[in-house]
Amino acid sequence: MWLVVAAGLLLASAGPALAQGKSGPAGEMPASFADLAEAKLPSVVTITASTAPERPQMAQSDQQGGAGPFSMLPDSPLRDFMEELLRRQMPGVPGGHGQGAPRGEAPARPHGMSLGSGFIVDSSGYVVTNNHVVEHADKVEVTLTDKRKLPAKIVGTDSKTDLALLKVESDKPLPSVSWGDSSAMRVGDWVVAIGNPFGLGGTVTAGIISARARDIGAGPYDDFLQTDAAINRGNSGGPMFNVKGEVIGVNTAIFSQSGGNIGIGFAIPASLARPVIDELRNNGRVTRGFLGVTIQPVTPDIAKALDLKDQSGALVADVSKDAPGAKAGLKSGDLITEFGGKQVAGPHELTRMVAQTKPGDTARVVVLRDGKPVTLEARIAELQPPAEQAEAKQQQPGGGQLGLTLAPITPELRKEFSLDSDVSGAAVVEVAPDSPAAKAGFEPGDVITRAGQQAVGNPGDVANVVDQARKSGKDHVILLRRRDGQSLFVPLPLG
Repeated sequence: MWLVVAAGLLLASAGPALAQGKSGPAGEMPASFADLAEAKLPSVVTITASTAPERPQMAQSDQQGGAGPFSMLPDSPLRDFMEELLRRQMPGVPGGHGQGAPRGEAPARPHGMSLGSGFIVDSSGYVVTNNHVVEHADKVEVTLTDKRKLPAKIVGTDSKTDLALLKVESDKPLPSVSWGDSSAMRVGDWVVAIGNPFGLGGTVTAGIISARARDIGAGPYDDFLQTDAAINRGNSGGPMFNVKGEVIGVNTAIFSQSGGNIGIGFAIPASLARPVIDELRNNGRVTRGFLGVTIQPVTPDIAKALDLKDQSGALVADVSKDAPGAKAGLKSGDLITEFGGKQVAGPHELTRMVAQTKPGDTARVVVLRDGKPVTLEARIAELQPPAEQAEAKQQQPGGGQLGLTLAPITPELRKEFSLDSDVSGAAVVEVAPDSPAAKAGFEPGDVITRAGQQAVGNPGDVANVVDQARKSGKDHVILLRRRDGQSLFVPLPLG
């Protein structure tokens, strides 16, 4: 099974002085990466984060340093590296560090430390890294390339983008890097990574951008740059440079079965990272826009059932009461096609668009309603945890008869299924085993509130819509299912 293990760094190829021929965001392959590495290495740091208790329980002989096969080595990255290699080949031998941590930090060290990478973005001592490198840390230390160790304060973190900002104090200005334009990067452009794999600091690797806009399920705002530059455990939080020596990404994760590099790594693009870091620096936290709708993708079956020309847009399954979407006039069944003047490809894109909208700003929202475009104005609010703009999970319906038994919502059914007092529609009281309804995920206690584009008041309304769909030659009917306060459009085959 493929695992996402955080790791490494992406660095762009050597600087313009080394490029052969034309220089640009990518340039041609340089004769050497030496100049870029020499210039940028001083700004890349090692992050050491410790948590309490500092030392987990272990055998007394190991606590005293006498049991491990590398106990003669000092507590150093070399010892960590050798023990990690041994653990992979011989898991039962003392001296291993367990199974390692997710998302790319180095395996947990015996004295409760984790290692990662970071880079200085301001000579006054601001350092960028990944949130998962310092999350839950009681103490954070930054090691510079000149071997100085500086205590670091966590200015702010953002788990949704896996970014963190640290601050260290130095008696002299520190070497820093500048942000670049990640949107200018193209698939095939050279990048270079510098970081701290397996505790071995100052490691430089190079490769290309192999894909853009990757969604790997790490968070609601995934928009990763993918690279084949070698990145490994401990590289998390390091910079990805373009050939100009500008940071165009923050390396965060790799795909790997073993935890080692196989040439598929991911970096948070600078276009997403930079505004988050700026907010953390200015406010200590990140504010995001909130629309207050539950949205889902348009599947081929949903597109057929709703007579849509294509699958673009975000389908509104539910609208939260008194939320900005409700106040703007958004309704369940609307298909959001534009937001803030930009086309909406799907739910993931809309989620990012709304999040990036400043709370208090008004955004123009274009929806397709009953086959006609409708323009609305929504005043965006601030997202308050744990409120989320959800992307609803889609179900996979099967063929055959519907397999649903519906009933009007009576006081008895409302009590039996713990239905909210304001819920109206047709209650699902029985689902036939192995039927399309069962395979689509329907369960007793669900409430069908809409069928097609019509509101449902009783089971007869659902039956009428099903009959009309069959007569018109449709092979699916779209039902809005409500469960536990959440709504979801489900395409159901007519059979």
